[in-house]
Amino acid sequence: MQDPFFLPISTLGETIKPFCDYLSLRSLPSHIHEILFAFGVYHLIFEYIAPPLSNFFLPHRYAKLTYESKLRWNMHCASMVQSCTICVMALWTIAMDDERRNMNLNERLWGYTGAAGLVQALATGYFLFDLVVMVRYLDVFGLGMLAHASSCLITYTLGFRPIFNYYGCVFMLYELSTPFLNIHWFFDKLSMTGTKAQLYNGIALLVVFFCCRLVWGAYSSFNIYKDVWDALHLTAADKVGGNDEMMRFAGDRSLPMWLVVLYMSGHVILQALNVFWFGKMIAAVKKRFTKTEKKKFSDSDIDYFGNGVLPLSVPVL
Repeated sequence: MQDPFFLPISTLGETIKPFCDYLSLRSLPSHIHEILFAFGVYHLIFEYIAPPLSNFFLPHRYAKLTYESKLRWNMHCASMVQSCTICVMALWTIAMDDERRNMNLNERLWGYTGAAGLVQALATGYFLFDLVVMVRYLDVFGLGMLAHASSCLITYTLGFRPIFNYYGCVFMLYELSTPFLNIHWFFDKLSMTGTKAQLYNGIALLVVFFCCRLVWGAYSSFNIYKDVWDALHLTAADKVGGNDEMMRFAGDRSLPMWLVVLYMSGHVILQALNVFWFGKMIAAVKKRFTKTEKKKFSDSDIDYFGNGVLPLSVPVL
């Protein structure tokens, strides 16, 4: 399926092509404009849209937030837009991209479609924005979030080899739980801790997290493990063929061991962390509905963090 976004800017793609060729990021020149577009949109939300709108609609709440809480609030606003947008785009691509859906083993590993590349580019643009914010406000967000942003950006960028383009949309569905997490955080800041609205949202958060990260995540991880295992046993003759259009960036169809180790170990770690975080989320939600004396919650009591292969925002509560 062709990239539904506006056509790439030829001069921009040609400018970065030597750099991309050197790093074997063959499909990146076709999507650099989308990365920069996404970066610009999230920067505008964080810097120029979320603060005045929040102050206009919630003047008594937003104005009373601390400097650190305002930064986190603005970041959650950008995260909300990103998670909703990227999930819609991923679901749309999975449903509408017939070429992607019918990919064989070679095409799932080294193939490429414009629509899947767009989803990857929008995610890369967000994590580029995320990295810039983490560097600017390192004193607020800390080294952990800086490491998260860096690892996400590096891993998404490596996908432009292209590698695992098919799976970009698959694992992007992890983000389905992120809007509920952001809403949960906003409830705390709006003095709605322990309300029925937060309870219903908390239940939805746990259910969606369990379904999209633990169930769907385990199933999808098994599929990519199997594809990598099968690819490592392909002969040179087996690697020949495939749809010419989808394989136009495939190059020599190599699968370097460092890349295998990076992606596969990341999946194992991510799945283990998902189980750990799910337990922490249950405890955090229950904490807000105990009958004991009302507690105060810090900004970091419930927040988002990410990790993993094709890393996605993963909550730590």
